[in-house]
Amino acid sequence: MADPTFDIPGDSAPSPAARPRPGRAWGALLLLAAAVWGLGTVVVKDTVGELPPLWLVGIRFLAAGALFCAALAPRMARLAREGRLAGHLGAGVVLGVLVGGAYLLNTAGLTATTAAKSAFLTGTYCVLVPFQAWLVLRRGPTALNVAAGLLCVAGLGLVSLPAGEEVSFGIGEALTLGSAVFLGFHVVATTRLAPGRDMVVLTGIQFATAGLMGVALGALTEPAPDPALLAEPQVLANLAYLVLMATCVALLLQNVAIPHVSPSTGALLLSFESVFGVLFAVLLLGEALTAPMLAGFALIFAAVLVSEWLPDQLARRREPASPDDAPGEATGDTAALVAGDALAEER
Repeated sequence: MADPTFDIPGDSAPSPAARPRPGRAWGALLLLAAAVWGLGTVVVKDTVGELPPLWLVGIRFLAAGALFCAALAPRMARLAREGRLAGHLGAGVVLGVLVGGAYLLNTAGLTATTAAKSAFLTGTYCVLVPFQAWLVLRRGPTALNVAAGLLCVAGLGLVSLPAGEEVSFGIGEALTLGSAVFLGFHVVATTRLAPGRDMVVLTGIQFATAGLMGVALGALTEPAPDPALLAEPQVLANLAYLVLMATCVALLLQNVAIPHVSPSTGALLLSFESVFGVLFAVLLLGEALTAPMLAGFALIFAAVLVSEWLPDQLARRREPASPDDAPGEATGDTAALVAGDALAEER
């Protein structure tokens, strides 16, 4: 059965230009999630590096999963009575493996590459998502999707990479690029699996799955965290931010909003994490705001315009001059023109 999130309007539907765009409210939630993550890079900058990285991922997601599962026990019991819990568990585990794989690969990659290169390579999923959506959802990317993704990656390069730094390719870069692939598939899979399911419950299952992956791999490959370190107030405060804000709040915002926008738009808006990270570093840490950073911000903003504003303008130009001017065919042409991700139907 077709995913209702991706139904393209038929001749009887109003033209995209005439319909309200509630997706912009969901887009605002994605930007808020990106801002929480951007602030997180500043808040936890000095202390989380003291914890074994895979253990950190495991502790972060297990704690978030425990909080969610405890809070959601009545909802999960209701789903079990309705015979729907098994479907939620299966979908949640799939999404948990994808998000857990992304974070574990990204964390492992950071041990063999710089933070700047990691931020840039992670952001390349803006370009990957339209093609991953094509593979999973059988819906090809438009030229505007690809152009917006390329503009976004170019902007991320200017924002993230110091002047003159080249992106060499070793094991750290390979692992980080692998995390971008997982992130892209997570965005697409969330869009595919969310309709008809309780997204909050799915989020809790994702957290538990990713946490178990992190603890298992950490136990196999890293020494256990020093209990004394975990008792330090600053470390506990940073872990609290990671668990409550960067995981529970931000990922919940992402998971709830992603099904209501197209995969390409979602990836593009989430890439603003790098922009917010730089802005918070400038505001809170006194770091310098350089001309390349400003140029990068401009390119990322241009990418949003190409993805969101330009298709609307093209759709309006294709609208018939009056209701008598072949409304059926004109509306169909408009729908075909904007069949790309930026104007996907709302669920």
